[in-house]
Amino acid sequence: MRNLVLLLGVLLGTFMGMHAQEGYQNPVIPGFHPDPSVCRVGDNYYLVTSSFEFFPGVPVFHSKDMIHWEQIGHCLTKPSQLKLDKSGASGGIYAPTIRYNNGTFYMITTNVSDKGNFIVHTKDPAGEWSEPVWLKQGGIDPSLYFEGDKCYMVSIPNGICLCEINPLTGEQLTESKKIWNGTGGRYPEAPHIYKKDGWYYLLIAEGGTEYGHMVTIARSRSIDGPYESNPANPILTHRNENAQNNPIQGTGHADIVQAHDGSWWMVLLGFRPQSGTHHLLGRETFLAPVRWDQNAWPVVNGNGTISLQMDVPTLPQQKTADKPVRTDFNEPYLGFEWNYLRNPDQKRYSLDERKGFLRLKASSVTLDQVASPTFVGRRQEHIAFTATTALELQQGSANDEAGVTLYMNPDFHYDLYCRQLGNGKQSLVLRYRLGLMNHIEKEITLPKGKLYLRVKGGNEHYTFLYSTDNVTFHEAGKMDTKLISTETAGGFTGIYIGLYATGSSSSSKAYTDFDWFDYAY
Repeated sequence: MRNLVLLLGVLLGTFMGMHAQEGYQNPVIPGFHPDPSVCRVGDNYYLVTSSFEFFPGVPVFHSKDMIHWEQIGHCLTKPSQLKLDKSGASGGIYAPTIRYNNGTFYMITTNVSDKGNFIVHTKDPAGEWSEPVWLKQGGIDPSLYFEGDKCYMVSIPNGICLCEINPLTGEQLTESKKIWNGTGGRYPEAPHIYKKDGWYYLLIAEGGTEYGHMVTIARSRSIDGPYESNPANPILTHRNENAQNNPIQGTGHADIVQAHDGSWWMVLLGFRPQSGTHHLLGRETFLAPVRWDQNAWPVVNGNGTISLQMDVPTLPQQKTADKPVRTDFNEPYLGFEWNYLRNPDQKRYSLDERKGFLRLKASSVTLDQVASPTFVGRRQEHIAFTATTALELQQGSANDEAGVTLYMNPDFHYDLYCRQLGNGKQSLVLRYRLGLMNHIEKEITLPKGKLYLRVKGGNEHYTFLYSTDNVTFHEAGKMDTKLISTETAGGFTGIYIGLYATGSSSSSKAYTDFDWFDYAY
């Protein structure tokens, strides 16, 4: 009998642990994943983020607990959906919103380098999405709200404006009406509408997506206003004294969702400063619990701040598989974590011409140009990391090059690469581009053959290393992290760790085979 009681106790404890788990680590999606938007379908959660000038556009994530996310694809995978040829640094896709209604997923966003606001839709968020439906109401940060057989759109052409639309055709059915200007903070943005207890709630961000960022909210009995501001605004911010030393800053641009257990949660962006007040990983996706009592205003995590370690009750946690350290390029397609700069020339990329290798064919377009160089990269997701790759530069002419870049934008990047020399040899080069300064820090002549390049990230410095045998690595130099940070370089993106190949002329026949790529942290 005693053993039976003990067994029942163990089983009950396990059951309770599955349903009353506590705690998680922020950010829930690390690295450059800003402007998160979330929707729920049953006990499944789907999230999208901004992608700016990178292709494919608008990554899509899935989760069962809003803590462990797995990327399942992109909304914009075809040039007909995403034209980026005119997008400069931090151009392209701004602030998407994802919503679900009557069996269909909708994603609305802005291509600031094309025709403005548009919607795509799908039945399967992991599959192909429709061609864009372009919208009349302009501005940025568009969002959708469905009620009955009506669909409303809010965006920010001049203040926060509302209209009714047909989400499948894009037809605007009512005139645009300004419904709120916010609380007086600069750059009101990121509007989302929710309905609860007979109130329409309008959530926005203010203060600019930097250290003064904040989330505010207003409500009305009518969807088109007038909206009254929450007396306790902002409901989320790290601009005040109580969060001045918090390792997360710039919190804002949020979206709220009710979980399948009735609890409320907020996804939001923020950034993690390093080397003083600089951040390099871009704005990341964070998660916070929300208390939202009947007829009351929502309260975020008790006091409107969040932390890296969140010791709060959660949904039953369902972990996703750990990401492998190595990408071995054995599959016919690159993983969803890899992106191109703007619309790529696909003829310059191959995973089948030499099995088990990624072949990059050199283009005369350089990393310094606002164009699409032969480049494929993945986000830096951790302050401390080690990235290593093995490459062979083939059929190169003098000054053809290929290697690894830590890329913020065309004016700010660090490059560690192999350069073809005119005497049949090659050299290892460490170069920095900092605004108008373009400088070779070190060049070392090496015998022809496979080269191994490594970058180590840290709070203050990047360390660059090389090897000819993958056993003994030699330091080529160090660079300050802060010199390619957002605070220095500007813009809205984060560091990409890129593999690239550049020809010294348009007639170059050079190509580079990358054997594998490791990312460890």
